[in-house]
Amino acid sequence: MNLAQAWIALGNNTRALRVRNYRLYWFGQLVSMSGTWMQTTAQAWVVLSLTKSPTALATVTTLQFLPIMLLSLFGGVIADRVQKRRMVLVTQTLALVQATVFGLLVGTGMIQVWHIYVLAAIQGVINAIDNPVRQAMASELVDKADRPNSIALNSTLFNAARIVGPALAGVLIASIGAAAALYFNALSFVAIIVAVLMMDQTKFFVRPPQSSQSSPINDFKEGVRYAWRTPAVLSVLIVVAFVGTFGYNFSVVLPLLGGFVLHTDAIGFGTLSASLGIGSLLGALLTTTLHSVSFRRLILGSVGFTILLGIVAVSTQLHLSQALLVGVGFCGVLFSTGASTLIQITVPDHLRGRVTSIFFLLFAGSTPIGASIIGAISASLNVSDAMLVCCALCLVGLGVAVWYEHRSRGFAIMNEQTAQGQTV
Repeated sequence: MNLAQAWIALGNNTRALRVRNYRLYWFGQLVSMSGTWMQTTAQAWVVLSLTKSPTALATVTTLQFLPIMLLSLFGGVIADRVQKRRMVLVTQTLALVQATVFGLLVGTGMIQVWHIYVLAAIQGVINAIDNPVRQAMASELVDKADRPNSIALNSTLFNAARIVGPALAGVLIASIGAAAALYFNALSFVAIIVAVLMMDQTKFFVRPPQSSQSSPINDFKEGVRYAWRTPAVLSVLIVVAFVGTFGYNFSVVLPLLGGFVLHTDAIGFGTLSASLGIGSLLGALLTTTLHSVSFRRLILGSVGFTILLGIVAVSTQLHLSQALLVGVGFCGVLFSTGASTLIQITVPDHLRGRVTSIFFLLFAGSTPIGASIIGAISASLNVSDAMLVCCALCLVGLGVAVWYEHRSRGFAIMNEQTAQGQTV
């Protein structure tokens, strides 16, 4: 491939960035998410520094994600009923305030574990509303043909932030202190707020929602019914439910690996997250070159993710764990991007916020369940055994999803053949 061909290929792989609104959103989120990963790293470090307890870390994670489990479905209802641009401005401003308070408490030495519990719960409430709105809004910034590319680019920025954030946080924690990482996160929210303010609302590809005549409860039921009765959506959600609950618990797993299995310092802890992010970024870059996605590819990525995570569980060498985490990140993106893309291209516009909230509930809102299991088993046995149990549960879920998808496809073929026979 010559230089001109490479340039054309790059343009095709980033075509969603040609849309000004999406470009503003993408760069704003890149800065903001880097800050969020810095806070995630600093929060885990502060908790372990104060308590030396896997249970305390699992409790913080549970409190942070419990509101998502309880409220994200209603966040999806809100996403389908309000102007998403305004709601994003509100949620990001609240997140800025939360990060500032956290930084001040750590910086002044006043921080206590119960402070972190409360702040984690507040962050969870904000995220429960913000994430369905932000995810649904991203799909409104490009036309339908560019949505798979925009989702892949979103995955790219998310995983680029996962590299930059933890690595920078590790350096700041070691050289200045955890408060510096928290202050940077507070400042990073300004980027997404400014980006949203600069958008041209007349260039959105989906009309702002009209005032709904039905009640929020009925809207909620409509979204759940659609997901339950649509096999192409439900088969994906089964995968997300098991892998999201038992596999994607990195906010708990990585600190426990670093502190109790590999015994790393702050910089080494940051490199574990960065290694995961490097693999994730490579996977995300691959997905930008793919013009379609399939359930089979989703399953392959999920199986690879689970097996590699199981090998990480028994590794006691830092460099080997880092290399394995690159593979975990790569396969993890094939799973997460594949699932998100299949949902986004299947669901009709008027239901996108609600179904996206179900996706987010199963992907992130289920974390309290996985975190509690990991914390309990780690406390009674060890971290490695806890991870192996969770990997086994992921494989069980993947088996269920494959069975259901195969069964649904068989019923669809049978119904089609029956309809053709009746026509004849």
